[in-house]
Amino acid sequence: MKKILAVSLLGMFMFSLVISPAEAILENKKIKKEQKELTILDYINFDWWKKLDDPYLEKYITTAINNNNDIKTAALKVEQAKINVSATRANQLPEVSFGASPFLTKAPASEKTQGSIALPIMASWELDLFGKNYDKTKSSKILLESEQFSSQASDISIVSMVGSTYYNIVKLDKMIELQEQIVSDRKEIYNLMKVSNSEGIASTSDLIQAEKSYVLSQNDLLNYKKSRQNALNALAVLIGDSPNNIKEYQRISLDDLGNNFVIPNEINSEIIINRPDYKAIEKSLEASGIDIRAAKKEFLPTINILGMLTFLATSTMGSMDWKNAFSVLGASANLPIFTGFKRVANLKLHKNRYAQILEQYQKTNLSAIQEVNDALYNYKSDNEKFLNNVKAYDIQKQDYKYSKLKYDKGVISKLDLLQQKEALLYIEQLRANAKTDCYVDKIGLYKTTGARI
Repeated sequence: MKKILAVSLLGMFMFSLVISPAEAILENKKIKKEQKELTILDYINFDWWKKLDDPYLEKYITTAINNNNDIKTAALKVEQAKINVSATRANQLPEVSFGASPFLTKAPASEKTQGSIALPIMASWELDLFGKNYDKTKSSKILLESEQFSSQASDISIVSMVGSTYYNIVKLDKMIELQEQIVSDRKEIYNLMKVSNSEGIASTSDLIQAEKSYVLSQNDLLNYKKSRQNALNALAVLIGDSPNNIKEYQRISLDDLGNNFVIPNEINSEIIINRPDYKAIEKSLEASGIDIRAAKKEFLPTINILGMLTFLATSTMGSMDWKNAFSVLGASANLPIFTGFKRVANLKLHKNRYAQILEQYQKTNLSAIQEVNDALYNYKSDNEKFLNNVKAYDIQKQDYKYSKLKYDKGVISKLDLLQQKEALLYIEQLRANAKTDCYVDKIGLYKTTGARI
């Protein structure tokens, strides 16, 4: 009978050693398969960025994917969630331990000391009759999915920031170019005013006003340069590069950007519910519901199967003989009667957490609708503003053309011509701002739809 029990325990030991790595391998293969099915280039919809036809921007996005610290952190959180699945899953498997205990014994009325060694093999397995450990494993798997969706949402947000920052730099390049012309013209106006004032044609008040305009235009130029410097530094951080390298950053000219913007009339509601952040909170809510069920099962008995096989002998050569074996196989059921209301508090905590996540879920739903509507409206509004600025620029350009003809014929002064030119440059700045806003709004719509436009 002892031999049968010993063989049974040894069989359990061998079974656990074989099945545990197999389960881990299958789990890793499943995770790797899921990773292969959806890469970061897939869920950020890199093809959408390619349609913008800007190789510089594509380069910055791919660099950010590889080097951005937040993207790396999000990936590590996903890896942590995978490890948590493995750790939780381990509670469903048997635990086996092996030890060695050498000791010396001396019997009463005897002068001899005898050396012995015990080689215990112990196995225990919680019989998950009520599915408590199964629920915990299931919850950890769902939380892994939630973390994966959160990672996707974070990556899409970072890529969107790269695009928006890049286009703002392109805009600032153009604004600086135009502002430098304005500074040059205002300097010339100031010099003309000084000559006119010395000849008594222009008043001192007009001279002071011209000087003030010249100084303020220089301040505007400095502000544009400062904004561009800050934007370049921000882009460096986003792509995981040192700000010391910003002088090497290449970009397209604003004039080379397309002017035709395709604006959807409406957004399908299915796009909203497929947003990664929406799915992430949805999975968190599902996992929280399972956690409540597992917390309730903590009130049920815990049933364990226990086994031990020990070889005890006075020499290592004979320690594995069956006559020296001692084996035990049994089971235990444990139902805590009083734990200081810990299980009650644990259940309440899980219910409270579920209520919090439910509120977040409803807020995410409303926020998603608002964000999409705002992005779509901003896109349409800024496109209309851009078209109006284009018309105003064409009108002012034509007006400046006529003013130049008048100046060539001596009808108007150089001062009048410079003022018309400054008006043209000002409207061109408005057009550059509106054009950039359309691109940024386009990226905003891309972000709020979860990269599914």
